Amino acid sequence: MDRMRNRRWNRAPLALALLTTLCAELTFTAIAVPFTWLLLPLLLVMYGAGVLVLREAVVRVGGGWPSLVLLGVAYQIAEDGLGLQALTSPRMFGAADWGFRALGVNWTYWESQIGVHVVLSVLLPIAIANLLFPAQRARPYLSNRGLAGTGVLAIVGVLGLRYLISATEDPGYQTPWGFTLVFIALIVALALVALVVLPRRRSAGRGRAVRSAPRPGVVGFVSMYLTMAFLTTLLPLGLGATLLLGDLMSPVQRLIVAVMTAVPFGLLVLRWQAAANWDHRHRIWLFGGILVSHTAFMMPGSLTAVLTGSLTLAAEVYLLTRLAKHLRQREAVAFGPGDERTLIQPRR
Repeated sequence: MDRMRNRRWNRAPLALALLTTLCAELTFTAIAVPFTWLLLPLLLVMYGAGVLVLREAVVRVGGGWPSLVLLGVAYQIAEDGLGLQALTSPRMFGAADWGFRALGVNWTYWESQIGVHVVLSVLLPIAIANLLFPAQRARPYLSNRGLAGTGVLAIVGVLGLRYLISATEDPGYQTPWGFTLVFIALIVALALVALVVLPRRRSAGRGRAVRSAPRPGVVGFVSMYLTMAFLTTLLPLGLGATLLLGDLMSPVQRLIVAVMTAVPFGLLVLRWQAAANWDHRHRIWLFGGILVSHTAFMMPGSLTAVLTGSLTLAAEVYLLTRLAKHLRQREAVAFGPGDERTLIQPRR
């Protein structure tokens, strides 16, 4: 019996590692470059191990979503600043050409990747894992030894980005030591606030508001629209050479407009989640809108991207539909036939 329970327990970290890799990379870059799927083991180390460490750290100190947001920014700095070196490289991904670059930093690329990684690499996979494993949502997935081993893998992942991806895409480039020290200082500062300051200020929990959230379909449409608006403001469609709004706004204006899109979106989601009728259907439509938009953004690049993107979109819709069905069945089992009570919302 204990052995079976341990096996079930081990599904959660594996599921989160896979979800992070799928949401962040395989529903995006792999649309234009299907070869990316062959790098799945490496990507699991780069993405999965890092996000597992973040999740475990927040749970162990009693933190919440604000802590995860800050650690998501730290994660992005570690990956793009120390690993890929794309935050400062003048050649990596062509980011310096289509975005705003000043003082040796690719600011447009940085802002875009903060949005992508905080949401797609960290928040969304963890939220889906919470739906799949509700009994473990406030508990550590890993033992102390497992956490230490995962931490080592996360460091190996950053080094892999540095010496495999960055060395291939921008051979010979090395981030100046001054920037390296700034990035490390930012990571440490964000981690301290996320793991020390915010948990102490966290409230015991707020009740549901009297107001109602819109229908799940509306939530899905709004999340899809705002995700696409954020991406197309900062990045060229399909990561090609042309910005959709390149002639209408200057690079600095695009930075401002993207913030004016992302921040209200986050506040809107917080308002929805506090509504009395917010449930798993709203969550799944929210996730679906973000994922579908994230994938569709890459499809205009080529015929290959259209084909692989269409298959990916179909897979996303199918899997989210299966998840919704699984959650309905779980509620039915929990309450029994004819029980009209709503599912008690899990602790925030």
